[in-house]
Amino acid sequence: MHKKTLLSTLVAFSLAGLLLGGCSSNSSKKSSSSSEPKAAKVTKITAVGSTALQPLVEQAAQDYQASNKNVNLTVQGGGSGTGLSQVQQGAVQIGNSDIFAEQSSGIKASQLVDHKVAVVGMTPVVNPQTGVTNVSMAQLRDIFTGKITNWKQVGGKDQKISVINRAQGSGTRATFEAAVLEGKKAVTSQEQDSNGTVQKLVSSTPGAISYLAFSYVNNKVKALSINNVKPTDSNVTDNKWTIWSYEHMYTKGQPNKATQGFLKYMNSNKVQGSLVNKLGYISIHDMKVTKNAKNVVSK
Repeated sequence: MHKKTLLSTLVAFSLAGLLLGGCSSNSSKKSSSSSEPKAAKVTKITAVGSTALQPLVEQAAQDYQASNKNVNLTVQGGGSGTGLSQVQQGAVQIGNSDIFAEQSSGIKASQLVDHKVAVVGMTPVVNPQTGVTNVSMAQLRDIFTGKITNWKQVGGKDQKISVINRAQGSGTRATFEAAVLEGKKAVTSQEQDSNGTVQKLVSSTPGAISYLAFSYVNNKVKALSINNVKPTDSNVTDNKWTIWSYEHMYTKGQPNKATQGFLKYMNSNKVQGSLVNKLGYISIHDMKVTKNAKNVVSK
């Protein structure tokens, strides 16, 4: 064989080898990439509304996400009215509320599905320096309607009463007024839109009175007894303490699979048997009475 012919043959074989090698390499890469697992789709869930319920939902969401990486939960306040209107509009997946949807104006309750996740007791709280620890329900009503204006009128020090109310649309306010005011109009006063702000103001304002969810009561404010009944979980469960409401997590229609999973977790023993009580709420499983949207209580 001529040298020229031999060289041509060797070049041809080399090129063929390179082409085959390249095909093999590409095929291997394709095979490798197709076997790589696809990233799990993350579902975003937003819950907005009640500041009374917010601490429970925030902690539950944090715990839930730790073992459910495919869910991204965002929890915000804003008040029950905001939660109900936002979920009705479809802007969020969950609307947190202290009140029944039927009790909020402008809300089409028939479009929403109620998921009760806890019970919250609410109590009047005063600045610790007022000198008062107990009032009658009639006295409490007179304070919040402006008939009683000085703490000495109810056995306290000679000090002007400073009423701090919750903002319109607050579920805590709606619950308190339904239980205490009997349809009477509240005195004009400063209004605040969150339990946390009210807590700080009452503790720092001489003569102040307002009301808080049990979970926000601390040693800087004094919770009042009413008719010598103390604001305790036990007294709420059988309605001896009458200022309480369900904590609702509303969805627009039936929730999607991811949202349903979180709502199921909220009703689990891990939450109801531990976290609920730890954060100052009452488990719905512990209640001995029920309440409907017309505030009628039955056993």
